[in-house]
Amino acid sequence: MAKVLIVDDAAFMRMTIKKMLEAHGHTAAGEAANGVEAVKKFMELKPDVVLLDITMPEMNGVEALKRIKEADPSARVIICSAMGQQAMVAQAIQYGAKDFIVKPFEEDRLIASVDKIMSRPQ
Repeated sequence: MAKVLIVDDAAFMRMTIKKMLEAHGHTAAGEAANGVEAVKKFMELKPDVVLLDITMPEMNGVEALKRIKEADPSARVIICSAMGQQAMVAQAIQYGAKDFIVKPFEEDRLIASVDKIMSRPQ
């Protein structure tokens, strides 16, 4: 199962995602509340997957994705975004995001995305 770094500026969202992951055998490798923390924690924890929100303070998810992929081109990153952020999602895919999930998302969609990414070769 996957060790997932959960990155979202909303603490309740991180907690919700963590519960969903753990209910399906995955673990939270760590949590971050903004892009700056996300990059730092990625380097420290080396998670299997990063679940990355786009809209955050200090550094947005697209910039964090870019820095994570520069540090580790094989990093597996799933972008989470609200509706209406299609341009940023498209940019994130260009920078190497493996999937994206639109908020609010269903638990099944989150788990399917993590499972799909883990089953692909890096």
